[in-house]
Amino acid sequence: MNRTRVVIVGAGIIGAACARELAVAGFDVLVLDRAGAAAATTSHGEGNILVSDKGPGPELELAQLSRRLWPEVLASLAERPPSPGERGAMGGVNDVDAVEWDPKGGVVVATTPEGAEALLPFAAAQRAAGVRAETLDDDALTAAEPFLTERRTAAVYYPDDAQVQPAGAATALLADALRAGARLRTGHEVLGAVTRGGRLTAVRTADGPVEADVFVNAAGPWSGEVARRLGVALDVRPRRGEVLVTTPLPPTVFHKVYDADYVGAVGSGAGDLQTSAVVESTRAGSVLLGSSRRRVGFDDRMRPEVLSAVAAKALKLFPSLAGVRVMRAYGGFRPYVPDHLPVIGADPRLAGLWHATGHEGAGIGLSVGTALLLRELLTGGATAIDASPFRVDRPAVLGDAPDASTTTEEGS
Repeated sequence: MNRTRVVIVGAGIIGAACARELAVAGFDVLVLDRAGAAAATTSHGEGNILVSDKGPGPELELAQLSRRLWPEVLASLAERPPSPGERGAMGGVNDVDAVEWDPKGGVVVATTPEGAEALLPFAAAQRAAGVRAETLDDDALTAAEPFLTERRTAAVYYPDDAQVQPAGAATALLADALRAGARLRTGHEVLGAVTRGGRLTAVRTADGPVEADVFVNAAGPWSGEVARRLGVALDVRPRRGEVLVTTPLPPTVFHKVYDADYVGAVGSGAGDLQTSAVVESTRAGSVLLGSSRRRVGFDDRMRPEVLSAVAAKALKLFPSLAGVRVMRAYGGFRPYVPDHLPVIGADPRLAGLWHATGHEGAGIGLSVGTALLLRELLTGGATAIDASPFRVDRPAVLGDAPDASTTTEEGS
């Protein structure tokens, strides 16, 4: 059994998935989080598991891997029901039912001739890469989404798109990690590094140093700051998104439905506000309305003009939602990397430091594939897909050397 000591910094969906994968494989896993499990970015997402928004390339390959793995992971969770003690330890939300797995599929709609000209070749390229993407004629689209706008020029159905309840999914993964022997410490913020001979040997916290053989930076939008405190630069920045939540409705939206311009917004590097129509229902009957993207640092103020723009785009897809009450809105920060690829692997500048971050808004869907790649890389075996595009030492990720004042050399 592999008893390598691993500290995972971050108890969101990525950290939880990595903790589970490594703990089940026999690693000695400790998860640290400055707040609580799934308390930040993960709890402010929509729970998307998508292949529809990714063109051919490394991210799509990771999405396809993750989509294949999700049902296997859920089946494994179902085989190990939690004990009453474990249920209480994780706040009562740790079984497979809490995941709310819904393989409902996605429908991408173009509402202009220009949108159709972009969508159809994009879908054809995805099909060539192994994605199931079915062009819908007008009758089929009406049958799939009867309340959709009549102003549509093309539509593609993606049967493999799915959704989970994000916080429920993260806590279920983390609970399974705990059952496999992992430990969780919340309220533990990483303040700096302890190194010996160029190797990271411990992270400093207010309660003292925490030693391990391997440290995984899975701190999401805060990964850049965690890396800086550990003595290396990592260009992972926060990118904010907002979502509106309606009151529960009769069945109105039957798939994840979004306008074709969503793909462009996801792939854009612009810092100013971008919105696109993304509409989907939840198991409770509420409808989620998104989406927005803007780079504002960690400014968490809700902006009425952003919410209005999101609502306006959603109404163009579903005019029947006009007059429906919005019961709340929420926003969160996503870990943005300039080249739009996650960062997965060892940091060549500091032995012992690894990263699993930079998934922006796709972290829920990509989590289990990321965890598998991390475990395969740690054990030195063959990887399920080519992991080299996600390496740390690529231009989009490396930044200027940080202030090393938070790093302590052992013996000094």
